[in-house]
Amino acid sequence: MDIDVKEKIVLNQDRKLSKGYRNTSDNHFIPNDWEEKKLSEIAIFKNGKAHEQVVSDNGDYVLVTSKFIATDGKEFRRSVENLSPLKKGDIAMVLSDVPNGRALAKCFFTDKDNKYTLNQRICSLTAKKGQMNPVFLYYFLNRNSYFLRFDNGVGQTNLRKDEVLQCPVLQPPIIEQEKIACIITTWDKAIELKEKLIEQKKEQKKGLMQKLLTGEVRLPGFDGEWKHIKLGKFVKLQGGFAFKSSEFKQEGIPIIRISNIVPEITDTNQEFVYYDEIDGLSESFKVNFGDILIAMSGATTGKVGLYKKNEFAYLNQRVGKFVNLDGSKLDYSFLYYLVKSSMFKLQLKEELATGAQPNISSKQIERFNFKIPPLDEQKGISNILNQIDKSIFLLEKEVDLLTQQKKGLMQLLLTGKIRVQV
Repeated sequence: MDIDVKEKIVLNQDRKLSKGYRNTSDNHFIPNDWEEKKLSEIAIFKNGKAHEQVVSDNGDYVLVTSKFIATDGKEFRRSVENLSPLKKGDIAMVLSDVPNGRALAKCFFTDKDNKYTLNQRICSLTAKKGQMNPVFLYYFLNRNSYFLRFDNGVGQTNLRKDEVLQCPVLQPPIIEQEKIACIITTWDKAIELKEKLIEQKKEQKKGLMQKLLTGEVRLPGFDGEWKHIKLGKFVKLQGGFAFKSSEFKQEGIPIIRISNIVPEITDTNQEFVYYDEIDGLSESFKVNFGDILIAMSGATTGKVGLYKKNEFAYLNQRVGKFVNLDGSKLDYSFLYYLVKSSMFKLQLKEELATGAQPNISSKQIERFNFKIPPLDEQKGISNILNQIDKSIFLLEKEVDLLTQQKKGLMQLLLTGKIRVQV
């Protein structure tokens, strides 16, 4: 990242009271020239309003809901009326969420006037001019631990106005707030640029997949005939075992359920349930590194994931595993891209349209038809797409690293453990 943080920040190695720090009400050290205020003293609170009667796809205003904030603005609805306007610089915050949810107290910073309208169970906070920099306040309040303490992990959390306004806020001198906000914003912009690059690469890959997997574009040196096949001729879709949910454990052999199906199934992005090892259970119910899995019922029917854990797992019911029956005719890596292609999704959609519930069987999928190239060309296509996937993966790791660095830096800057030069 092209930021020399050492030029912008000065670390105080000794934060004893005699070295310019004092105690706060919750027994933390803060710089002597910082104040500790209640949110009520430095911001104006406003509740949102119900918009059910004015929601429309043709509305001029973005409706700020908990889903809008939780998805960083990716999922939203529109309103034909601005019943609860947000001004540029306002902070919208989620007041209600399910137990242990990730939206409670998540904030959204308003970047424009006359664009957003505030829904019910969302509040807005306007920083008082001259006291708080709105960007600094946004970073300070976003998922603040004070608010998260109200979540008992059992019932839905509903933050009240008086609870919100009692939140303790650290108030550096305004010029220092501005400097801190600038540093963190620079980090956010770097992350945003990386994320945009990832989306561009994903779109490029999507277009290239369509061309390569249909033969619209041939790889240099390949001119062999493509042949129509029924998937079941080369592939078996193995269904899972009906494990007893009452016997799920906190440790043991991981169970791959429908909820675990993501593009890459790893330890870092999953919450597994476990099972005791079962002697004599067929090897067909085991999942190993590199296996291609698919959800076979529910709202995510057809979602495909690649198992990337080194330890084996068990395959639960309503999850399928693709088993390659003839490696001399079908490359398994090519199969992975084939079942993620638009051709596969189109046939899946047609099958699902015939049933009342979103379910798909092994036999239905094995009847899917495709036109595939000779084995060498399959391998060439999968190698190209795999290289793109690797480049996307590396960018995603960079985003993860920047995000962790930003998180650590924020903890230091927003508490005064690191001071900025002003």
